[in-house]
Amino acid sequence: MRQFIVENKQIRDGLIQLDGKDYRYLRQVLRVRAGDMISVRLPDGSLNNATVAKIDEAGRRITLQLCAGTGETITRGVQAAELSGVTGADGSDASGMGGVEYWLFQFLPRPQKFELIVRQATECGVSAIVPVIGEYTEKSSAQSLMGAKRERLERIVREARQQSGSPVDTKVMEPMSLEKAIELWKTEGADSGDVAFVLSERDDCSGNLRATVQKTAAIKRAAIAVGSEGGISPDEVRTLEEKGLFVPIHFAVNILRCETAALYGIAAVQCEIMQSKE
Repeated sequence: MRQFIVENKQIRDGLIQLDGKDYRYLRQVLRVRAGDMISVRLPDGSLNNATVAKIDEAGRRITLQLCAGTGETITRGVQAAELSGVTGADGSDASGMGGVEYWLFQFLPRPQKFELIVRQATECGVSAIVPVIGEYTEKSSAQSLMGAKRERLERIVREARQQSGSPVDTKVMEPMSLEKAIELWKTEGADSGDVAFVLSERDDCSGNLRATVQKTAAIKRAAIAVGSEGGISPDEVRTLEEKGLFVPIHFAVNILRCETAALYGIAAVQCEIMQSKE
């Protein structure tokens, strides 16, 4: 575990009180003992060291004591301030995100595949995951994200952040139509510092990932749209291109499953943006 994510309600009188599932995870899975030190991600985004001060076996509660700030944590973690492009003493971007906010517009696949996509996107530092109800989306897939299923997705995000150490507070939106998704993207601060791409299975796409990134100065947000099992229909690609200003791109690689395509696409866009900043 790279970090343990703490909520406001768990902080009392300067101490962190953990019970329920958090107690079981720390005690039975990680087997922490009194005196052990772990990295905790606080609600304000800061990463701190904390010592296991007390383990109450009868009450099934663990108490953590925050350590005095030393400027370093026991894991290779990123502070919240570094997400906004603040650089270290050597001029490098310690966050690994380059100050860029990443969005994934995922046309809904089957629930099990979507869970894997959410986990992988969270580990990659994606800020917002937008489930899109597309032409090829099965109705049951959208319905399955309601109620208890959303709580499961929140757990998946939390576990992925704790395991990977991601400082990004990844959010999974409610399922929405393509039109609503485009409207969300455009109204959440869209400006000249944005780039957006849609992965297409057709090899006649005229878009170029590298050229688009290189001609866009000071990229602040980057989005990628990925199809479901059946892909994205030509009409949907055209809608994304005309209304959302998404650039259709085609990777000349093997045919990828939707969960593989999402991870591949995110990595390709992130690498290209990071290289353009060097």
